Formats: sequence, C-alpha cells, structure tokens
Amino acid sequence: MTTPPWNRLRLRSNNEWLLLERLRLEGPASRAQLARDSGLSKPTVSSALAALERAGLVREAGTHAQSRGRVAVLYEPDPRAGHVLGIDIGRARLRTAVADLTGAIVSRTEVRNSGRSAEAVADAAVTCAEQALADAGLSQADIVHTAVGTPGVFDRHTGRVRYAVNLPGWGRPGLIERMRDSLGTPLSVHNDANLAALGEYTFGAGADSHLFVYVLIGTGLGMGVVADGELFLGAHGAAGEIGFLPLDGIPASGAAPRRGMLEDAVSADAVVRAARTLGMTGPLTAKRVFDAARTGDSAALAAVRQEGERLALAVASVTAVLDPDLVVLGGGVGRGADLLLATVGETLHRLTPLRPRVEPSRTGADAVLLGAITTALRAARPLLFERLTGREPERGPARVPETQKTPGELGS
Repeated sequence: MTTPPWNRLRLRSNNEWLLLERLRLEGPASRAQLARDSGLSKPTVSSALAALERAGLVREAGTHAQSRGRVAVLYEPDPRAGHVLGIDIGRARLRTAVADLTGAIVSRTEVRNSGRSAEAVADAAVTCAEQALADAGLSQADIVHTAVGTPGVFDRHTGRVRYAVNLPGWGRPGLIERMRDSLGTPLSVHNDANLAALGEYTFGAGADSHLFVYVLIGTGLGMGVVADGELFLGAHGAAGEIGFLPLDGIPASGAAPRRGMLEDAVSADAVVRAARTLGMTGPLTAKRVFDAARTGDSAALAAVRQEGERLALAVASVTAVLDPDLVVLGGGVGRGADLLLATVGETLHRLTPLRPRVEPSRTGADAVLLGAITTALRAARPLLFERLTGREPERGPARVPETQKTPGELGS
C-alpha cells in the first residue's frame, strides 16, 4: 500500500514548519499567539514548539506579561542552528559573507580580484570565503548552503557558466566543482544581476514592488527581474541578458553572434572610451570620469550624459516588454546615478510614453552579496528543517525570504 498523502507524520511536520515560518516572518510569539495566528489548537502548538526546540530550531526569547498578571514565554527561531555563505565574484573584486539563519551577517571579507586565470579566480574566491569562516569562528561543516554570484548564466546540465566574457576562461568545465570540493559545502551558482535584484528587493529600493527591474551597470551590463517576490529567469536562465541587445544594424549573414552590442555602449569601459574621445587624458576609470563630472569638467560631463542617454534606451526597451513599476540603477556605474538620473528621465520622455519610476540602488556595492545570502538562506532553511527534524517540510511556491539585517549592518 502507498503512504497516504496526509498521514500523522506529515501533518506534524507541516505544523512545525508553519510555526517556524510564522516566527521567522512575524517575530517572537507566545504559544497562545501562535495558536490564534495559525488556527492550531494550543496543545498542537505546544507539541510542535517542543519538537522544534529539541531539534535546535527555536529557542525562548524572553517573556511577555499578559492580562490578569500571567506571564507568557516568547519563542523565536534559533539563529545558531546553521549558517550560510554568500560569494560575489566580479572582475575587480571578490566579496564573501557568512550569515546566520536570521540573515544577520557575522563576518565578511573583500579582496581585489587579481587572478590571472579562471582557476586562480576560483581559488582566490575560496580563500576569501575560508577567511570569512575563520573570522566567524566557523568551519565548513557549519555552512548549510553556499550561493555564488558570477557574471554569465550557469548551465546546470553541463555545470559550466556561459556568456561570462568579462571573466576569461570562466566557462571552463570543472571550475564550479573545484570550488564546491574546496569549500566542502552544498553550492549553487547564480547570475550576478539576478542576485543583485534579489538583494535590492529584500534590503533596498525594490521592497514592496510588484514588478521590479534591477539594471547592473559595471564591467558589463545585466538585468534582474523580480515579479511578486519571485525571480524571473526565462526558459534557459538567460532572462535579463540585455547586453545582447543590438544598438544598430544586423550582423552580416554568417557572422557569429557576439555580446557587446548594447554592453559596448553602456558599461564602465564605454564611459572611459567616451571620455577619451571627448578629450580627457591620463589614466582613466569610470569612477574618475564621474568624479571629474562632479567638478564640472566639460568632457566628463559630456561622457556621462552620453552614458545616460544610452542607458535610457536600455530602460525604454525593457519597459516596453515588462512594464515594471520600478527600475533601479546599480553596479559601479549605477552608483553615479546622481549624475545619470536627470539625463535618463529626459531621454525617456523623448523615447517612449511609458514612464517607469527610476531610482538609484540603496544596497550599493553589496547588492550581489546580499542577494547571495538571501538565496543561500532560501535553500538552507527547509534543508536544515529536514536535517534536524528528519521530516521534509510541505512547501508552497518558493518566496524570496525576508531577512533581519539591513545593508548598513553588513560590516558588523
């Protein structure tokens, strides 16, 4: 005979998972409050809480004085039950952070990416992560899940990253396995713009947005889309690869498709090229061009304006397809939004009658790392529940989990 879908064990598991999620999302609560909120009986709530406490998933969080002088014990998820690791691999910087189950960052590291080969970059990311673990006083065994953000699109069938042209050799087979074996933790790989969108949705300007778009402008150009709290990835995980959008003309017949049509025009390198063409000299970076524009340098101002106009074209194209209620500008170039927003707005008015709200990122350079932590927590919580209780939670549609830390507390 097959096991009925609703046996006692599954029902008990569902009750425990329901209460654990209620405590995570709404904060500490007493048995009586949990019974009222969940519709479960007080004995059922007491039994479920006792099981969660034995498993190390909840703990007492103080007391609350009720009417008639009674004192109720409050419960909360135990943040020490497990930890997650987030890794942000960029062309210029490597960032890692360790968080507990509430999303509180317990340690973080950041180093310059000086790897001269894909293997060296992978090894440097692992070393950076190991330092974060050491700083937190944790071992690999304490990490329930690791989420890695990287340019490009991870192909789970081949185990390789595609389209990561700004990290030469990053699509080689075996690199992800190399990192997974070195770290000794369950590991997933995600597009950096998608993670940045999650980070911004959870911690920044995207909160409460119905359809939110994050445009990552840095070494390359990417986009993440969050609809009703869910990442939109497309059929092959390549949704948001707007760097492929052509600016002009159609390639000759037989020519290989190439990245860089729009990305060549809207990126940090594009700002530097424009500035040189307009007369700026010396060692230039996008940051230096933006800094010069703030001092009134005419060539720098013209280069920044050109970037804003081309960025408006990207926003107009995305808006015509997705109709977002919010577009957030992030990444290294996006951090110059104070200079870009006016031009983007003016140009949008000339390009399209569709007018999305356009704002700067509030999570700054940590957007991808925050998204990696968010994603790792999303994977870790049900995994840890199953590991510590011996039962699989009954899960509905996956949601982007809320966390308790704010971006300003990342360094704590």
